[in-house]
Amino acid sequence: MQWIVWLGLAVLVTAVAAVTGVKSRGTRPVARSRLMGVARFILLLLIALFAYLAFRARAPRRSSGIALLRDPCGLP
Repeated sequence: MQWIVWLGLAVLVTAVAAVTGVKSRGTRPVARSRLMGVARFILLLLIALFAYLAFRARAPRRSSGIALLRDPCGLP
């Protein structure tokens, strides 16, 4: 696998662990804290931003209409 696939898997696992509040034994409980709530909110904002950017990248480009005003023969 390429490095980008491994990076994507690491990000996915980290995001799932952050959202669900998974913790190991003997650690401090932060799942219900205000900081974790803010972190989850920021994570959702980033997901929405990247989804919007991906949608915009896949959408067909519209012409501005300026090309329609020019003479097809190249005359000013």
